[in-house]
Amino acid sequence: MLLRLTCLGVVNAFATLRLLPMSDRDKDAEILALRHQITVLEHQLDTGKVRFTPRDRAFLAAPLYRLPLDVVRR
Repeated sequence: MLLRLTCLGVVNAFATLRLLPMSDRDKDAEILALRHQITVLEHQLDTGKVRFTPRDRAFLAAPLYRLPLDVVRR
């Protein structure tokens, strides 16, 4: 469990470093692309909702903490 947490921390650190030089417009576009991918996955599964594991939620949420709340809520 500790190894997984460490690995997740390293991956999130690299994800954060990748976001630093991006403009707000680029970040917004990436968020929209990720939301679209989730919607397509939901349609393919025909279950209505995708169930995320806690690890998936942490990975998806890591880049969002730097964005303003109004952007995240959109």
